Amino acid sequence: MDRISIKMKGILGIILKRLQLLSFKTGVIVLLSCIPFYILSFAQMMFQYSASLKGMLWVILFGMAKTLQYGGLAILGVEGIKRLKNAFKRRQNRSGSEG
Repeated sequence: MDRISIKMKGILGIILKRLQLLSFKTGVIVLLSCIPFYILSFAQMMFQYSASLKGMLWVILFGMAKTLQYGGLAILGVEGIKRLKNAFKRRQNRSGSEG
């Protein structure tokens, strides 16, 4: 049991290091691409499918949304998230001072 958990931690560490090599712009694109999957995961409930198909679609679409969300956050890292927050603050200050 311990060997498996150690191997899994090693694999996840390798994946995280590879993701962190990607650029800030790529991280933002991956993070924003989770939004359509969130919308689709809940919008598909309006269609006339069977409950089991709706459940499967929800699991797949919501899982993709979460995967893209956490992948984007892993690519951005702490510094990238700070950079995004500062960009939003600057944009809000600019739009607030114009009107």
